[in-house]
Amino acid sequence: MSEMNLSDLAAKMREIDICMLMTHTDNGAIAGRPMSNNRDVEYDGDSYFFTWDKSRMTSDIEGNSKVALTFQGAKAFSISLEGEAELVRDKEAFREHWTPDLDDWFKEGVDTPGVVMIKVHATRAHYWDGMDEGEIKIE
Repeated sequence: MSEMNLSDLAAKMREIDICMLMTHTDNGAIAGRPMSNNRDVEYDGDSYFFTWDKSRMTSDIEGNSKVALTFQGAKAFSISLEGEAELVRDKEAFREHWTPDLDDWFKEGVDTPGVVMIKVHATRAHYWDGMDEGEIKIE
């Protein structure tokens, strides 16, 4: 079994732009959708994503904040994170995690009406690196 720590995991996550964010719907189904981490990976267990406030994903999180993230990297490297999602509507917090690529989706930047940031605080990370695998509990 591999012995990665959170810093090692962050370095690997920086190489992966798109992950799948899974939520629980109001009828108990699990819904997944691709999301960009915007290379905002000074990883301490928190991931940040931007979406529309009126999206299905936002209403799913309002109903059940437990979510999962999955990342697929190069050469059979994968990460599965479990955690709690929080919806953030503070523009100052947006600025801390905004990248220029987001302007393609949100034309007025952090001032775009209806934008919301999703902060996911992971509590557990499971990773696979070829034949090696491991788990990191995150406080």
